[in-house]
Amino acid sequence: MAKLYFYYSAMNAGKSTALLQSSYNYQERGMRTLLFTAEIDDRYSWGQISSRIGLSSHAMVFNHKTNLFAAVAAAHRHQAVHCMLVDECHFLSREQVAGLCEVVDELNIPVLCYGLRTDFHAEPFTGSLWLLAWADKLVELKTVCYCGRKANRVLRIDEKGEAVSDGQQIMIGGNDQYLSVCRKHFTKALRRSLSMQEMKNILQR
Repeated sequence: MAKLYFYYSAMNAGKSTALLQSSYNYQERGMRTLLFTAEIDDRYSWGQISSRIGLSSHAMVFNHKTNLFAAVAAAHRHQAVHCMLVDECHFLSREQVAGLCEVVDELNIPVLCYGLRTDFHAEPFTGSLWLLAWADKLVELKTVCYCGRKANRVLRIDEKGEAVSDGQQIMIGGNDQYLSVCRKHFTKALRRSLSMQEMKNILQR
């Protein structure tokens, strides 16, 4: 029976690598996979999923207007689809996550989603929130903080490497703008950032 999977982690835990490996496993057995990635994330190449270790694959893109159920249903009518894989799934809307549930329940196609659980405020992205609520299986992909503890938070940093405590939720970037850390060092970095900002505010009065 098909299921909806949510593989979540902080940054640099190998999500894209795991997705591409899963797709390869299906294809090696003669099965067809459909890969999707967020249109907004164009760090490497538009319509391509790339991993830090050099693996890549073409993918269909989605934005907030994309009807994912309709796209998969149309592809499935043309040629059987055996698995759907979604990279950067934290950018999905509530309605799109509901559409993925339909892909599983109505088309009997397993859906594997890979993405971040929380943003740089440690608050859930919309897509992640509804995947946590509705997915049949949740799998944490682990990475480590510089202290050796499990990293479960993402810091946004500026050009000086200092934590950033304000700004819009979505800002595409890589290792130069984000750092995966444990809860202890996330809290410590944000407190230091807020203290520095408070000091600047006092000096500007």
